[in-house]
Amino acid sequence: MKKRFLVSLMIASLAVTAAAAVNASELTDGKFAETKHITVEVYDRGIDGGSDVTNNMYTEYIKKGMLEDHNVEVEFVAVPRWTEVEQINNLLAAGSAPDLCVTYDLPTIKTYSAMGGVIDMAEYVDTYKDELPNLWNWLTETNINWDRDPSTGELYDIETKLANQNRTNCFVRRDWLEKLGLEAPTTKAEFYDMLCAFRDNAELLLGDDAAKMIPFSVSYDVGWRASTLIESFIDPDMTDKEFYINGFDDRKLTENGVRDAVELLNQWYNEGLLWKDFALYTAGDTTEDDMMKAGYVGAFIHNWDYPYRNGTDSIQANLQRLVGEDAAYVSIDPFEDKNGNHTKWVSGPIDRKVFFPITNQEPLACLLYLDWLSVPEHLEYLQIGDEGVTHEVLESGAVKIIAATGDAIQNSGFNIDYTLTCNGLHLADDERTALSIAYSYAEVDPELVEIANAIAKTENREIKNANCGVIEAENGMTETLNSKRDILLDTSVSTSVENFAATFDNAMADYLGSGGQAIKDEREAKWNSIYGDAEMLP
Repeated sequence: MKKRFLVSLMIASLAVTAAAAVNASELTDGKFAETKHITVEVYDRGIDGGSDVTNNMYTEYIKKGMLEDHNVEVEFVAVPRWTEVEQINNLLAAGSAPDLCVTYDLPTIKTYSAMGGVIDMAEYVDTYKDELPNLWNWLTETNINWDRDPSTGELYDIETKLANQNRTNCFVRRDWLEKLGLEAPTTKAEFYDMLCAFRDNAELLLGDDAAKMIPFSVSYDVGWRASTLIESFIDPDMTDKEFYINGFDDRKLTENGVRDAVELLNQWYNEGLLWKDFALYTAGDTTEDDMMKAGYVGAFIHNWDYPYRNGTDSIQANLQRLVGEDAAYVSIDPFEDKNGNHTKWVSGPIDRKVFFPITNQEPLACLLYLDWLSVPEHLEYLQIGDEGVTHEVLESGAVKIIAATGDAIQNSGFNIDYTLTCNGLHLADDERTALSIAYSYAEVDPELVEIANAIAKTENREIKNANCGVIEAENGMTETLNSKRDILLDTSVSTSVENFAATFDNAMADYLGSGGQAIKDEREAKWNSIYGDAEMLP
């Protein structure tokens, strides 16, 4: 209550100034007469040997362009990526958040908007639409208005665009399959048999390091790191209504079928097929990645291109240097659903959410910043940099990414920490983009990327936007429920087989009783009030 009171007090003193800003700024040929200054959040991923996230060739490119084109000075503010929700909450509560904030966590925005701590962007994006042609052309009505309240018209964030809707893939050591004479598994049963073969042939595969064998690795974030397996247990034919009611947790914890998936993981854990210590290492820790690089991990699930990211420090590049040229992680598609298909649940074309805290005195300048980023040529440069430094151009016209050094190092895939309106390769020419995807990872065989891209795009079901407005029960619950979810999954996977039912069921009862059930109930009521008896969205 004290934090809420302090925030509300701060808001009351600033609301008049912020509201008046709509009419206070004038542009001439897109430029302010007087220089404006804005602060912009940028993730610090703690990359060893990476570039300075607030001062490198890409930040200088942005600063120079914004000053020349709009007379806006840009200052970058680093926020740790792996604790970003906690950090943004602290900055918002203290009144010291950057003018332009970015988060993957919509409930955080909703919590502070309910307290009056976030600017309603609706008037700005509507009034200045003609001044923001690149933003509107790139994001379109779909993304810009994705979270606009259907009742009030309020808009507290803009959903940026997922240029490539690939989500997660399962990866396996292709050289281990070949060494054991195994085919790539296409079912859960075959995947299990493969893991057993890895475990039972540890000495053959790892020699003196046999004790370090990890057939299948997950992290403390089981809901993400076992996602394609878990989601194969949920009904691929479920209604949009059912998915929406349970869809407040992006790990799909309360969807029907998840319990069965976690029970299977528990069985595998107790058979020595999972990383024994997976729950001990939290976000940002490199222990698991280091084991993959060293060649001790047989299979894992992660972002669709995860082992190929980070250039010379990628999992794949390190694996080949340490183990041999034949060592490779290749994507497989082994988790069938009840229909025998391999349904993959992918989000709509949305990604991170950008929003302006009430302390932002330059909302129009911040919108111009987003518009500037959305210029096709600007996006392209930020993603691929300079020819001969960060990329080469092949005879086909495809762009091939090469290892960079110093200020040219990109700390995130396709430099997404700077291309806020775009996640995924998007060059100025669509055909060139398609040609270049497989060559977008330095020191990685393009064939591996092609396989991963193809698998990630098969049998997808896109999650539709059921915009039912604010769910009051979600306000302030993100950290609490996410923590309980992770603990539920970690303990349920790692307990004994005999204790699984009690562990899972008790933890789920606590999760639902701590706010999860209230969210489900309110979501169902909101759906009914807006969509009536409809079970599916158009």
